[in-house]
Amino acid sequence: MAKKDITKMKDVELLELLQDSQEELRKERFNIAGAGSKDAKKISNLKKTIARALTERRVRDSK
Repeated sequence: MAKKDITKMKDVELLELLQDSQEELRKERFNIAGAGSKDAKKISNLKKTIARALTERRVRDSK
């Protein structure tokens, strides 16, 4: 997933990115548990994307 400028996204796009990232992270965790690929970099990037999206949502809600 390419890094996107989260601050310029619309609320709907931000929510969609958050949901997609959370679902993909869940799938990756199950893959690791099932002896699948252990791509730690991908999991790390997904966690960071989720954190950025959640932070942006909190910033927007506080305005």
